[in-house]
Amino acid sequence: MLSFFTVILYCLPGLLLSGHAAAYDNTRYDNLVVYWGQNSYGATHSSDTANFQQTISYYCQDNSIDVLPVAFLNVFFGPGGLPEVNLANICNSSDDPVFAGSSLPNCGFLASSIQACQAKGKIVTLSLGGASGNNVFSSDAQAQSFADQIWNLFLGGSSSTRPFGTAVLDGVDLDIEGGGSSSFPAFVNQLRSHFSGASKKYYISAAPQCPYPDANLGAVLNAASFDAVYVQFYNNYCGLQNYNQPSAWNFGIWDYWARYVSPNPNVKIFIGAPASSTAAGGGYVDAGTLGGYAKTIRNSFPSFGGVMLWDASQAYVNGRYDAAIKGSLTAAGGTGFTYPSCSTAPAWVSGTQYAGGSKVSYQGFIWEAEYSASDAPAHNPTGDWTEISVCSGGGSAPPPTSTTTSTTTTHSTTTTSTTHSTTTTTSKTTSTTTTSKSTTTSSSPTPPAGGNCAGVAAWSSAVAYTGGSEVTYNGHLWTAKYWSEADVPGGAAGDWTDDGPCTTSKRGFRFNRMF
Repeated sequence: MLSFFTVILYCLPGLLLSGHAAAYDNTRYDNLVVYWGQNSYGATHSSDTANFQQTISYYCQDNSIDVLPVAFLNVFFGPGGLPEVNLANICNSSDDPVFAGSSLPNCGFLASSIQACQAKGKIVTLSLGGASGNNVFSSDAQAQSFADQIWNLFLGGSSSTRPFGTAVLDGVDLDIEGGGSSSFPAFVNQLRSHFSGASKKYYISAAPQCPYPDANLGAVLNAASFDAVYVQFYNNYCGLQNYNQPSAWNFGIWDYWARYVSPNPNVKIFIGAPASSTAAGGGYVDAGTLGGYAKTIRNSFPSFGGVMLWDASQAYVNGRYDAAIKGSLTAAGGTGFTYPSCSTAPAWVSGTQYAGGSKVSYQGFIWEAEYSASDAPAHNPTGDWTEISVCSGGGSAPPPTSTTTSTTTTHSTTTTSTTHSTTTTTSKTTSTTTTSKSTTTSSSPTPPAGGNCAGVAAWSSAVAYTGGSEVTYNGHLWTAKYWSEADVPGGAAGDWTDDGPCTTSKRGFRFNRMF
């Protein structure tokens, strides 16, 4: 019989026995991403200083966490031509030395801590933006120049103003929650041009909110190649609190985007979740519940990559929430995907009126009717059906075909860049090959762009609305076409215009500095 201590070691090898540090594998289904840098727990529990955020290596002592995005580089263009980084109680421009003429803190003391995490097979990336970030590019050229600067300051380039000293981060994460995504494709593509000749693997990820398409990241996600997308399933109507509501939970359309719309069909989609009830304004579920949801999604959609948590400080205080989720992911299996059979649901039949909750198979997916539906299931965020699983066999037609057109253009340019507060000026001539890709899918009509729902009241059957009145209903913003009373938005009367998913919710309780 195994002793109690032996049983603990056997059941929790990731917690107590670090073993050999395997390299990060983005193709797996059991990766755990945990943001670090904002001391979210300290921001919501200011008197509990003992549990404030620790240095990054503190969270790398076992095998629970695979990816640590460092949050945030919150200002793109600061004094002296340098960006700004704010890591709350660990490193910031108010409490730590800054590089001359700038507001960029010198966090070089973190180099060994970052490298310790990397030595254990984890990747450490730099997250740009955050809830308070509102950084925009004025042109593609500015975006490309900024990508060059990020490469030199944080990744494989060189500069005299590297905030993390000798540490070389493993990639960039975009958490853009304001200002739109103009020229961000140029930024990502320029980073990719640096990555292509590098001696190590680099990654690019993004953290959109769950309403599809994301208001700020949707355009760049469709135009540039990402390795992973950490969808924020919280602080929104489509959050984990509504997992069992097909009219709200929408992982399926993100899976469809990943495999048929994204420039990288191998991109991995993660369930983003709060690591405790105080980590976000809504969407928190206990570890057992999230673990069960993750297992179901892992066995339902091949794009699933794992779980993302906000953030490390909250997870550790909440009974090692991160370790519990990692255990569930590991138990569900890290490799291999078996397509469920389409025969588990009857094939959709044209001309049939389906009641809400009905399940059918159609074009390689199993669908659930959100309401009464007679139209064909389609990958439409405002449609009557929701994708609840992929499937194969059973006489189901294949997924909608996509037509792809690619054009390649080669440009040669000479660029002279001067970085303020550094000791070097560089001039270089580069030959850049740009490939543009457009994908058209006939069964996915263009959805409404989305609207600002802040301060807009929910629709009520007891209110008489005049033309132009705005309401929220089922997570969308609606505008009355004319006078309307008791006619539900989206109903047969046609009184309302669907302005798209609400887009105002932000990642909860993110603070650029701990006061």
